Amino acid sequence: MDPPHVLYSLQPGGRLAVSESGEEVRFTLPISKEAESALAQEREEDHFHDECGVFGIHGHDEAAHITYLGLYALQHRGQESCGIVASNGREHTAHRAMGLVADTFGAKTLSRLKGRHAIGHVRYSTAGESLLRNAQPICANTDGGPVSIAHNGNLVNAVAIRKELEGRGAIFGSTSDSEAILHLLARSREHSIEDRFIDAVSRVKGAFSIVLLTEDALIGARDPSGFRPLSLGRLDGAWVLASETCALDLIGAKFERDIEPGEVVVIRRGRLRSLRPMARPASERFCIFEFIYFARPDSNIMNHNVYAFRKELGRRLAREYPVAADMVVPVLDSGTAAALGYAEEEGIPYETALIRNHYVRRTFIEPAQSIRDFGVKVKHNAIRSFLEGKRVVLVDDSIVRGTTLVKIVAMLRTAGAREVHVRISSPPSVGPCHYGIDTPTKEELIAAQHTPEEIREIIGADSLGYLTLEGLRDAGKQELKRGICDGCFSGEYPIPVEVDPEAPQLSLFREVEDEPETT
Repeated sequence: MDPPHVLYSLQPGGRLAVSESGEEVRFTLPISKEAESALAQEREEDHFHDECGVFGIHGHDEAAHITYLGLYALQHRGQESCGIVASNGREHTAHRAMGLVADTFGAKTLSRLKGRHAIGHVRYSTAGESLLRNAQPICANTDGGPVSIAHNGNLVNAVAIRKELEGRGAIFGSTSDSEAILHLLARSREHSIEDRFIDAVSRVKGAFSIVLLTEDALIGARDPSGFRPLSLGRLDGAWVLASETCALDLIGAKFERDIEPGEVVVIRRGRLRSLRPMARPASERFCIFEFIYFARPDSNIMNHNVYAFRKELGRRLAREYPVAADMVVPVLDSGTAAALGYAEEEGIPYETALIRNHYVRRTFIEPAQSIRDFGVKVKHNAIRSFLEGKRVVLVDDSIVRGTTLVKIVAMLRTAGAREVHVRISSPPSVGPCHYGIDTPTKEELIAAQHTPEEIREIIGADSLGYLTLEGLRDAGKQELKRGICDGCFSGEYPIPVEVDPEAPQLSLFREVEDEPETT
Protein backbone atom coordinates (compact mmCIF):
# COMPACT_ATOMS: atom_id res chain seq x y z
CA MET A 1 0.00 0.00 0.00
CA ASP A 2 1.33 3.43 -0.96
CA PRO A 3 2.31 5.68 1.95
CA PRO A 4 -0.19 8.48 2.65
CA HIS A 5 1.05 12.02 2.56
CA VAL A 6 -0.51 15.16 3.96
CA LEU A 7 -0.28 18.51 2.22
CA TYR A 8 -0.71 21.89 3.85
CA SER A 9 -1.44 25.10 1.95
CA LEU A 10 -2.00 28.64 3.08
CA GLN A 11 -5.42 30.01 2.13
CA PRO A 12 -6.58 33.62 2.09
CA GLY A 13 -8.14 34.75 5.33
CA GLY A 14 -5.64 33.06 7.61
CA ARG A 15 -6.69 29.44 7.29
CA LEU A 16 -4.55 26.37 6.75
CA ALA A 17 -5.95 23.88 4.20
CA VAL A 18 -5.18 20.21 4.86
CA SER A 19 -5.39 17.46 2.22
CA GLU A 20 -4.37 13.82 2.42
CA SER A 21 -2.54 11.81 -0.26
CA GLY A 22 -3.02 14.56 -2.81
CA GLU A 23 -6.81 14.46 -2.59
CA GLU A 24 -9.04 17.48 -2.42
CA VAL A 25 -8.98 19.67 0.68
CA ARG A 26 -10.54 17.77 3.58
CA PHE A 27 -10.72 20.57 6.14
CA THR A 28 -9.20 23.91 7.09
CA LEU A 29 -7.83 25.16 10.38
CA PRO A 30 -7.83 28.74 11.63
CA ILE A 31 -4.28 29.95 12.26
CA SER A 32 -2.94 33.04 13.94
CA LYS A 33 -1.54 36.04 12.11
CA GLU A 34 1.87 35.16 13.49
CA ALA A 35 1.69 31.63 12.06
CA GLU A 36 0.38 32.94 8.74
CA SER A 37 3.32 35.32 8.63
CA ALA A 38 5.73 32.46 9.33
CA LEU A 39 4.24 30.41 6.50
CA ALA A 40 4.39 33.34 4.12
CA GLN A 41 8.01 33.99 5.06
CA GLU A 42 8.90 30.36 4.50
CA ARG A 43 7.15 30.50 1.13
CA GLU A 44 9.50 33.30 0.12
CA GLU A 45 12.66 31.54 1.27
CA ASP A 46 15.75 33.64 0.63
CA HIS A 47 17.13 31.62 -2.24
CA PHE A 48 16.44 31.09 -5.90
CA HIS A 49 14.11 28.12 -6.09
CA ASP A 50 14.95 24.94 -7.90
CA GLU A 51 13.51 24.39 -11.32
CA CYS A 52 12.67 20.98 -12.85
CA GLY A 53 14.31 17.65 -13.55
CA VAL A 54 13.60 15.16 -16.34
CA PHE A 55 14.44 11.49 -16.75
CA GLY A 56 13.76 8.90 -19.44
CA ILE A 57 14.69 5.29 -20.13
CA HIS A 58 14.10 3.11 -23.20
CA GLY A 59 14.32 -0.67 -23.29
CA HIS A 60 14.51 -1.82 -19.67
CA ASP A 61 12.31 -4.43 -18.00
CA GLU A 62 12.03 -2.30 -14.86
CA ALA A 63 11.63 1.05 -16.58
CA ALA A 64 9.25 2.60 -14.02
CA HIS A 65 11.36 1.51 -11.06
CA ILE A 66 14.53 2.86 -12.67
CA THR A 67 12.73 6.14 -13.41
CA TYR A 68 11.68 6.35 -9.77
CA LEU A 69 15.33 6.08 -8.71
CA GLY A 70 16.37 8.63 -11.31
CA LEU A 71 13.81 11.12 -10.05
CA TYR A 72 14.93 10.45 -6.49
CA ALA A 73 18.43 11.57 -7.48
CA LEU A 74 16.98 14.67 -9.17
CA GLN A 75 14.69 15.64 -6.27
CA HIS A 76 16.81 18.75 -5.56
CA ARG A 77 15.61 20.23 -8.87
CA GLY A 78 11.96 20.34 -7.80
CA GLN A 79 9.95 19.37 -4.72
CA GLU A 80 6.48 20.57 -5.69
CA SER A 81 5.16 17.66 -7.78
CA CYS A 82 6.39 14.57 -9.57
CA GLY A 83 5.19 12.06 -12.11
CA ILE A 84 6.06 8.97 -14.15
CA VAL A 85 4.59 7.75 -17.46
CA ALA A 86 5.35 4.23 -18.70
CA SER A 87 4.76 2.72 -22.15
CA ASN A 88 4.33 -0.94 -23.03
CA GLY A 89 4.65 -0.20 -26.75
CA ARG A 90 0.91 0.34 -27.21
CA GLU A 91 -0.41 2.58 -24.46
CA HIS A 92 0.78 4.96 -21.74
CA THR A 93 0.13 4.60 -18.03
CA ALA A 94 0.70 7.66 -15.84
CA HIS A 95 0.83 8.60 -12.19
CA ARG A 96 1.28 12.21 -11.04
CA ALA A 97 0.94 13.74 -7.59
CA MET A 98 1.90 16.74 -5.51
CA GLY A 99 4.79 16.15 -3.15
CA LEU A 100 8.14 14.36 -3.03
CA VAL A 101 9.10 11.28 -5.02
CA ALA A 102 9.55 8.99 -2.01
CA ASP A 103 6.20 10.08 -0.55
CA THR A 104 4.35 9.62 -3.84
CA PHE A 105 5.53 6.35 -5.36
CA GLY A 106 5.15 3.10 -3.48
CA ALA A 107 5.47 -0.49 -4.68
CA LYS A 108 1.77 -0.72 -5.57
CA THR A 109 1.85 2.41 -7.72
CA LEU A 110 5.05 1.42 -9.51
CA SER A 111 3.66 -2.06 -10.25
CA ARG A 112 0.85 -0.43 -12.25
CA LEU A 113 3.29 1.44 -14.46
CA LYS A 114 4.04 -1.41 -16.84
CA GLY A 115 6.29 -1.26 -19.86
CA ARG A 116 9.93 -1.18 -20.96
CA HIS A 117 9.96 2.55 -21.61
CA ALA A 118 9.27 5.41 -19.19
CA ILE A 119 9.83 9.11 -18.54
CA GLY A 120 9.59 11.09 -15.30
CA HIS A 121 9.58 14.63 -14.00
CA VAL A 122 10.10 16.56 -10.76
CA ARG A 123 8.74 20.08 -10.78
CA TYR A 124 8.97 23.49 -9.24
CA SER A 125 6.68 25.85 -11.11
CA THR A 126 8.33 28.62 -13.12
CA ALA A 127 5.38 29.05 -15.48
CA GLY A 128 1.91 27.88 -14.48
CA GLU A 129 0.19 27.49 -11.15
CA SER A 130 1.26 25.10 -8.43
CA LEU A 131 -1.55 22.61 -9.01
CA LEU A 132 -1.71 18.91 -9.81
CA ARG A 133 -3.09 19.62 -13.26
CA ASN A 134 0.27 21.25 -14.06
CA ALA A 135 2.30 18.28 -12.84
CA GLN A 136 4.31 16.51 -15.51
CA PRO A 137 4.74 14.44 -17.62
CA ILE A 138 1.82 15.80 -19.65
CA CYS A 139 0.03 13.20 -21.78
CA ALA A 140 -2.05 13.45 -24.94
CA ASN A 141 -3.56 11.17 -27.55
CA THR A 142 -2.82 12.12 -31.15
CA ASP A 143 -3.61 10.55 -34.51
CA GLY A 144 -0.03 9.27 -34.37
CA GLY A 145 -0.60 7.54 -31.04
CA PRO A 146 -0.12 8.55 -27.40
CA VAL A 147 2.63 11.02 -26.52
CA SER A 148 3.88 12.25 -23.12
CA ILE A 149 6.28 15.09 -22.47
CA ALA A 150 8.52 16.19 -19.57
CA HIS A 151 10.15 19.61 -19.88
CA ASN A 152 12.83 21.49 -17.97
CA GLY A 153 13.05 25.18 -18.85
CA ASN A 154 10.78 28.06 -19.70
CA LEU A 155 9.32 29.15 -23.05
CA VAL A 156 9.41 32.91 -23.37
CA ASN A 157 6.82 32.95 -26.18
CA ALA A 158 4.45 30.39 -24.61
CA VAL A 159 1.73 32.96 -23.89
CA ALA A 160 1.64 34.15 -27.50
CA ILE A 161 1.53 30.57 -28.80
CA ARG A 162 -1.20 29.65 -26.33
CA LYS A 163 -3.37 32.58 -27.40
CA GLU A 164 -2.85 31.67 -31.04
CA LEU A 165 -3.80 28.04 -30.47
CA GLU A 166 -6.82 28.89 -28.32
CA GLY A 167 -7.98 31.20 -31.11
CA ARG A 168 -7.86 28.19 -33.42
CA GLY A 169 -9.95 26.06 -31.04
CA ALA A 170 -7.32 24.36 -28.90
CA ILE A 171 -8.36 23.46 -25.35
CA PHE A 172 -5.62 23.47 -22.73
CA GLY A 173 -5.86 21.24 -19.67
CA SER A 174 -3.20 23.09 -17.69
CA THR A 175 -1.58 26.50 -17.35
CA SER A 176 1.91 25.07 -17.92
CA ASP A 177 3.90 26.45 -20.84
CA SER A 178 5.04 22.89 -21.65
CA GLU A 179 1.57 21.91 -22.89
CA ALA A 180 1.95 24.30 -25.83
CA ILE A 181 4.58 21.94 -27.32
CA LEU A 182 2.11 19.03 -27.31
CA HIS A 183 -0.55 21.14 -29.05
CA LEU A 184 1.93 22.22 -31.70
CA LEU A 185 2.98 18.58 -32.19
CA ALA A 186 -0.62 17.41 -32.53
CA ARG A 187 -1.38 20.09 -35.14
CA SER A 188 1.78 19.57 -37.18
CA ARG A 189 1.32 18.32 -40.76
CA GLU A 190 4.54 16.32 -40.72
CA HIS A 191 4.16 12.54 -40.97
CA SER A 192 6.38 10.93 -38.33
CA ILE A 193 6.18 11.73 -34.62
CA GLU A 194 9.80 12.87 -34.53
CA ASP A 195 9.24 15.24 -37.45
CA ARG A 196 6.14 16.59 -35.75
CA PHE A 197 8.12 17.12 -32.57
CA ILE A 198 10.90 18.91 -34.44
CA ASP A 199 8.30 21.08 -36.15
CA ALA A 200 6.81 21.94 -32.73
CA VAL A 201 10.06 22.83 -30.93
CA SER A 202 11.22 24.91 -33.89
CA ARG A 203 8.34 27.30 -33.13
CA VAL A 204 9.06 27.85 -29.44
CA LYS A 205 11.65 30.22 -28.01
CA GLY A 206 13.46 30.01 -24.71
CA ALA A 207 14.93 27.21 -22.67
CA PHE A 208 14.03 23.56 -23.03
CA SER A 209 15.53 20.20 -22.24
CA ILE A 210 12.82 17.70 -23.11
CA VAL A 211 12.15 13.99 -22.96
CA LEU A 212 9.21 12.81 -25.08
CA LEU A 213 7.69 9.33 -24.91
CA THR A 214 5.74 7.87 -27.82
CA GLU A 215 4.31 4.36 -28.22
CA ASP A 216 7.70 2.85 -29.01
CA ALA A 217 10.28 5.66 -28.92
CA LEU A 218 12.06 7.95 -26.50
CA ILE A 219 13.01 11.37 -27.87
CA GLY A 220 15.29 13.90 -26.19
CA ALA A 221 16.08 17.48 -27.18
CA ARG A 222 17.87 20.64 -26.02
CA ASP A 223 17.20 24.18 -27.20
CA PRO A 224 19.77 25.70 -29.61
CA SER A 225 21.23 27.98 -26.91
CA GLY A 226 21.73 25.08 -24.49
CA PHE A 227 20.33 26.79 -21.37
CA ARG A 228 19.53 23.57 -19.46
CA PRO A 229 21.52 20.32 -19.17
CA LEU A 230 20.59 16.89 -20.53
CA SER A 231 22.85 13.83 -20.32
CA LEU A 232 22.82 10.51 -22.17
CA GLY A 233 23.74 7.16 -20.61
CA ARG A 234 23.50 3.36 -21.01
CA LEU A 235 22.22 0.79 -18.52
CA ASP A 236 22.22 -2.93 -19.37
CA GLY A 237 21.63 -2.16 -23.03
CA ALA A 238 18.93 0.44 -22.30
CA TRP A 239 19.31 4.12 -23.20
CA VAL A 240 18.88 6.72 -20.45
CA LEU A 241 18.33 10.50 -20.57
CA ALA A 242 18.63 12.60 -17.41
CA SER A 243 18.96 16.24 -16.39
CA GLU A 244 22.13 15.46 -14.42
CA THR A 245 24.73 12.73 -14.25
CA CYS A 246 24.02 12.16 -10.54
CA ALA A 247 20.87 10.30 -11.68
CA LEU A 248 22.99 8.06 -13.92
CA ASP A 249 25.33 7.37 -11.01
CA LEU A 250 22.51 6.24 -8.73
CA ILE A 251 21.12 3.68 -11.17
CA GLY A 252 24.56 2.47 -12.21
CA ALA A 253 24.35 3.75 -15.78
CA LYS A 254 27.41 4.61 -17.84
CA PHE A 255 27.62 8.24 -18.93
CA GLU A 256 27.96 8.49 -22.71
CA ARG A 257 27.83 12.22 -23.44
CA ASP A 258 25.80 15.40 -23.07
CA ILE A 259 23.05 16.06 -25.57
CA GLU A 260 24.29 18.98 -27.64
CA PRO A 261 22.41 22.29 -27.91
CA GLY A 262 19.98 22.11 -30.81
CA GLU A 263 20.25 18.31 -30.97
CA VAL A 264 17.34 15.87 -31.11
CA VAL A 265 17.97 12.18 -30.33
CA VAL A 266 15.44 9.52 -31.33
CA ILE A 267 15.74 6.14 -29.59
CA ARG A 268 13.70 3.32 -31.11
CA ARG A 269 14.17 -0.47 -31.03
CA GLY A 270 17.38 -0.05 -29.06
CA ARG A 271 19.04 2.24 -31.60
CA LEU A 272 19.82 5.94 -31.23
CA ARG A 273 19.59 8.40 -34.09
CA SER A 274 20.97 11.93 -33.71
CA LEU A 275 19.41 14.83 -35.62
CA ARG A 276 20.58 18.46 -35.82
CA PRO A 277 17.48 20.27 -37.12
CA MET A 278 17.92 23.52 -35.18
CA ALA A 279 20.52 26.12 -36.09
CA ARG A 280 22.89 26.87 -33.21
CA PRO A 281 23.91 30.43 -32.36
CA ALA A 282 27.56 31.44 -32.50
CA SER A 283 27.78 31.25 -28.69
CA GLU A 284 25.93 28.92 -26.35
CA ARG A 285 24.09 30.26 -23.30
CA PHE A 286 24.34 27.61 -20.61
CA CYS A 287 22.79 28.82 -17.35
CA ILE A 288 25.70 29.62 -15.04
CA PHE A 289 23.42 29.27 -12.01
CA GLU A 290 23.36 25.53 -12.66
CA PHE A 291 27.03 25.54 -11.63
CA ILE A 292 26.63 28.14 -8.87
CA TYR A 293 23.67 26.59 -7.06
CA PHE A 294 21.17 24.28 -8.79
CA ALA A 295 23.03 21.21 -9.94
CA ARG A 296 24.14 18.64 -7.41
CA PRO A 297 27.85 18.95 -6.54
CA ASP A 298 28.53 15.37 -7.66
CA SER A 299 27.14 15.99 -11.16
CA ASN A 300 29.33 16.55 -14.19
CA ILE A 301 27.99 19.03 -16.73
CA MET A 302 29.73 19.93 -19.99
CA ASN A 303 32.66 17.75 -18.92
CA HIS A 304 33.19 19.74 -15.72
CA ASN A 305 32.46 18.73 -12.15
CA VAL A 306 30.06 21.11 -10.40
CA TYR A 307 31.83 20.85 -7.03
CA ALA A 308 35.23 21.70 -8.55
CA PHE A 309 33.77 24.71 -10.34
CA ARG A 310 32.25 26.04 -7.11
CA LYS A 311 35.59 25.68 -5.34
CA GLU A 312 37.22 27.66 -8.13
CA LEU A 313 34.65 30.46 -7.65
CA GLY A 314 35.61 30.52 -3.96
CA ARG A 315 39.29 30.84 -4.84
CA ARG A 316 38.57 33.72 -7.19
CA LEU A 317 36.43 35.36 -4.52
CA ALA A 318 39.33 35.15 -2.05
CA ARG A 319 41.67 36.81 -4.54
CA GLU A 320 39.17 39.60 -5.19
CA TYR A 321 38.08 40.17 -1.56
CA PRO A 322 40.70 38.91 0.94
CA VAL A 323 40.31 39.69 4.63
CA ALA A 324 42.19 38.93 7.84
CA ALA A 325 40.13 36.33 9.71
CA ASP A 326 40.35 33.32 12.02
CA MET A 327 38.02 30.96 10.16
CA VAL A 328 35.89 30.50 7.04
CA VAL A 329 32.34 29.30 7.70
CA PRO A 330 29.90 28.22 4.96
CA VAL A 331 26.16 28.74 4.87
CA LEU A 332 25.24 25.06 4.47
CA ASP A 333 24.82 23.56 2.01
CA SER A 334 24.89 26.19 -0.71
CA GLY A 335 28.17 27.81 0.32
CA THR A 336 30.21 24.72 1.18
CA ALA A 337 32.38 24.28 -1.91
CA ALA A 338 33.01 28.00 -2.38
CA ALA A 339 33.95 28.33 1.30
CA LEU A 340 36.48 25.51 0.93
CA GLY A 341 37.98 27.23 -2.10
CA TYR A 342 38.14 30.54 -0.23
CA ALA A 343 39.78 28.92 2.80
CA GLU A 344 42.39 27.10 0.70
CA GLU A 345 43.28 30.23 -1.26
CA GLU A 346 43.61 32.40 1.85
CA GLY A 347 45.16 29.76 4.10
CA ILE A 348 42.44 30.26 6.73
CA PRO A 349 40.94 27.29 8.63
CA TYR A 350 37.60 26.04 7.34
CA GLU A 351 35.01 25.29 10.04
CA THR A 352 31.39 24.14 9.85
CA ALA A 353 30.53 26.30 12.83
CA LEU A 354 27.03 26.88 11.47
CA ILE A 355 25.02 23.66 11.56
CA ARG A 356 22.00 23.03 9.35
CA ASN A 357 18.99 20.87 10.22
CA HIS A 358 18.35 18.77 7.11
CA TYR A 359 14.98 17.50 8.28
CA VAL A 360 13.04 20.73 7.99
CA ARG A 361 9.98 20.56 5.77
CA ARG A 362 8.97 23.37 3.49
CA THR A 363 6.30 24.58 5.90
CA PHE A 364 6.06 24.89 9.65
CA ILE A 365 3.99 26.72 12.23
CA GLU A 366 5.82 29.10 14.52
CA PRO A 367 4.98 28.06 18.10
CA ALA A 368 5.11 31.51 19.67
CA GLN A 369 6.24 35.03 18.98
CA SER A 370 8.43 34.79 22.06
CA ILE A 371 10.85 32.52 20.18
CA ARG A 372 12.72 35.11 18.17
CA ASP A 373 13.98 34.24 14.68
CA PHE A 374 12.36 30.82 14.86
CA GLY A 375 12.27 30.64 11.06
CA VAL A 376 16.05 30.68 10.73
CA LYS A 377 16.88 28.86 13.98
CA VAL A 378 14.86 25.83 12.94
CA LYS A 379 17.27 25.47 10.01
CA HIS A 380 20.58 26.79 11.38
CA ASN A 381 22.37 26.86 14.71
CA ALA A 382 25.78 28.33 15.55
CA ILE A 383 28.46 26.57 17.64
CA ARG A 384 29.38 29.13 20.30
CA SER A 385 32.59 27.42 21.45
CA PHE A 386 34.07 27.76 17.95
CA LEU A 387 32.87 31.30 17.29
CA GLU A 388 33.42 33.20 20.51
CA GLY A 389 35.89 36.05 19.99
CA LYS A 390 36.67 34.98 16.40
CA ARG A 391 36.81 36.90 13.11
CA VAL A 392 34.58 34.96 10.73
CA VAL A 393 34.31 34.90 6.93
CA LEU A 394 30.76 33.74 6.13
CA VAL A 395 30.46 32.36 2.57
CA ASP A 396 27.30 31.76 0.56
CA ASP A 397 26.54 31.39 -3.13
CA SER A 398 24.09 34.31 -3.52
CA ILE A 399 21.93 36.91 -1.80
CA VAL A 400 18.35 37.12 -3.03
CA ARG A 401 16.19 39.11 -0.61
CA GLY A 402 18.75 39.25 2.17
CA THR A 403 16.31 38.23 4.90
CA THR A 404 18.09 35.02 5.86
CA LEU A 405 21.57 36.55 5.98
CA VAL A 406 20.33 39.27 8.33
CA LYS A 407 19.39 36.55 10.81
CA ILE A 408 22.46 34.38 10.27
CA VAL A 409 24.87 37.30 10.77
CA ALA A 410 23.00 38.23 13.95
CA MET A 411 23.14 34.59 15.08
CA LEU A 412 26.92 34.50 14.65
CA ARG A 413 27.32 37.70 16.66
CA THR A 414 25.05 36.36 19.40
CA ALA A 415 27.26 33.26 19.49
CA GLY A 416 30.26 35.52 20.21
CA ALA A 417 31.80 36.23 16.78
CA ARG A 418 33.90 39.40 17.00
CA GLU A 419 33.72 40.19 13.29
CA VAL A 420 31.54 38.80 10.49
CA HIS A 421 32.73 39.31 6.90
CA VAL A 422 30.25 38.09 4.27
CA ARG A 423 31.53 36.79 0.94
CA ILE A 424 29.26 35.77 -1.96
CA SER A 425 30.55 33.49 -4.73
CA SER A 426 28.43 35.12 -7.44
CA PRO A 427 27.79 38.70 -8.57
CA PRO A 428 24.81 40.68 -7.23
CA SER A 429 21.48 39.25 -8.48
CA VAL A 430 19.87 42.23 -10.17
CA GLY A 431 17.22 40.62 -12.38
CA PRO A 432 14.88 37.62 -12.60
CA CYS A 433 15.52 34.53 -14.72
CA HIS A 434 13.19 34.02 -17.68
CA TYR A 435 14.57 30.66 -18.77
CA GLY A 436 13.40 28.14 -16.21
CA ILE A 437 14.33 29.28 -12.69
CA ASP A 438 11.74 30.58 -10.25
CA THR A 439 13.18 33.89 -9.07
CA PRO A 440 11.66 36.87 -7.28
CA THR A 441 10.71 39.96 -9.21
CA LYS A 442 13.31 42.67 -9.70
CA GLU A 443 11.62 44.74 -6.99
CA GLU A 444 12.18 41.91 -4.48
CA LEU A 445 15.88 41.44 -5.25
CA ILE A 446 17.92 43.32 -2.68
CA ALA A 447 20.82 43.95 -5.07
CA ALA A 448 18.48 45.58 -7.59
CA GLN A 449 17.39 48.11 -4.98
CA HIS A 450 20.54 48.73 -2.92
CA THR A 451 24.28 49.20 -3.35
CA PRO A 452 26.68 46.64 -1.85
CA GLU A 453 27.48 49.08 0.98
CA GLU A 454 23.78 49.52 1.73
CA ILE A 455 23.34 45.72 1.70
CA ARG A 456 26.27 45.37 4.11
CA GLU A 457 24.52 47.71 6.52
CA ILE A 458 21.19 45.92 6.12
CA ILE A 459 22.62 42.46 6.89
CA GLY A 460 24.83 43.82 9.68
CA ALA A 461 28.17 42.55 8.36
CA ASP A 462 31.57 44.14 8.94
CA SER A 463 32.31 43.83 5.23
CA LEU A 464 30.63 42.41 2.13
CA GLY A 465 32.28 41.15 -1.04
CA TYR A 466 30.58 39.74 -4.15
CA LEU A 467 32.45 37.87 -6.86
CA THR A 468 32.67 40.33 -9.72
CA LEU A 469 30.86 39.74 -12.99
CA GLU A 470 34.23 39.87 -14.71
CA GLY A 471 35.54 37.18 -12.35
CA LEU A 472 32.54 34.95 -13.03
CA ARG A 473 32.82 35.40 -16.78
CA ASP A 474 36.52 34.67 -16.70
CA ALA A 475 35.84 31.44 -14.84
CA GLY A 476 33.26 30.60 -17.49
CA LYS A 477 35.74 31.27 -20.27
CA GLN A 478 38.36 29.12 -18.61
CA GLU A 479 36.10 26.21 -17.69
CA LEU A 480 32.94 26.50 -19.82
CA LYS A 481 34.37 27.71 -23.09
CA ARG A 482 31.18 27.44 -25.15
CA GLY A 483 29.40 30.36 -23.50
CA ILE A 484 27.14 31.10 -20.53
CA CYS A 485 23.94 32.97 -19.68
CA ASP A 486 24.39 35.42 -16.79
CA GLY A 487 21.26 37.53 -17.36
CA CYS A 488 20.24 37.45 -13.69
CA PHE A 489 23.56 39.14 -12.86
CA SER A 490 24.16 41.33 -15.91
CA GLY A 491 20.63 42.11 -17.11
CA GLU A 492 21.73 40.95 -20.57
CA TYR A 493 19.12 38.44 -21.73
CA PRO A 494 20.12 36.49 -24.86
CA ILE A 495 16.53 35.82 -25.98
CA PRO A 496 13.95 38.64 -25.89
CA VAL A 497 11.29 38.04 -23.28
CA GLU A 498 7.59 38.49 -23.94
CA VAL A 499 6.27 39.74 -20.60
CA ASP A 500 2.60 39.04 -19.87
CA PRO A 501 1.17 40.52 -16.65
CA GLU A 502 -1.50 37.82 -16.62
CA ALA A 503 1.03 35.00 -16.35
CA PRO A 504 3.27 35.67 -13.32
CA GLN A 505 5.48 33.16 -11.60
CA LEU A 506 3.30 31.77 -8.83
CA SER A 507 4.16 30.54 -5.37
CA LEU A 508 3.81 27.07 -3.93
CA PHE A 509 1.18 28.19 -1.46
CA ARG A 510 -1.89 27.90 -3.67
CA GLU A 511 -4.68 25.58 -2.67
CA VAL A 512 -4.18 22.08 -4.02
CA GLU A 513 -7.45 21.67 -5.89
CA ASP A 514 -6.95 18.47 -7.87
CA GLU A 515 -6.91 14.80 -7.01
CA PRO A 516 -3.88 12.59 -7.71
CA GLU A 517 -3.83 11.32 -11.28
CA THR A 518 -3.39 7.74 -12.36
CA THR A 519 -4.28 6.90 -15.93
